[in-house]
Amino acid sequence: MNFQEELNNKLKDAMRAKDSVALASLRAIKSAILLAQTQSGAKHTLSDTEMTKLLQKLVKQRKESASIFREQDRIDLAEPEEAQIKVISQFLPEQMSSEEVAQVLEEIIQTTGASSMKDMGKVMGMANKQLAGKADGKLIAQLVKDNLS
Repeated sequence: MNFQEELNNKLKDAMRAKDSVALASLRAIKSAILLAQTQSGAKHTLSDTEMTKLLQKLVKQRKESASIFREQDRIDLAEPEEAQIKVISQFLPEQMSSEEVAQVLEEIIQTTGASSMKDMGKVMGMANKQLAGKADGKLIAQLVKDNLS
């Protein structure tokens, strides 16, 4: 079963269960996919990496919204955003732990021979290629800074 079929099945299940949070989340995913597919010059189908980036973007948007709502003591608005994060995250590949990311980064630093902050761009480029979709970009950047400083 491909991603689109799985999404449609979950959408139908959410409608049957009258789960408004899941329904809103799944509709947001479907909308983002359709928008990406219909952009000028875009292919008709998205690759797995493009799909992962799209889902990560949706999760990131909701995390930012939830944190803003929490800062403003609007828990009533933050909780639905956080619930949508859980629904969207089930379509993402499993995230690596910070220890696993640190191990991969150490290997990359040894391979590139990076020794100072001047080499951060080189390390980040390789790290983002290797860890795409498996780790948060902020975590990668923080660990690279810690290792190179």
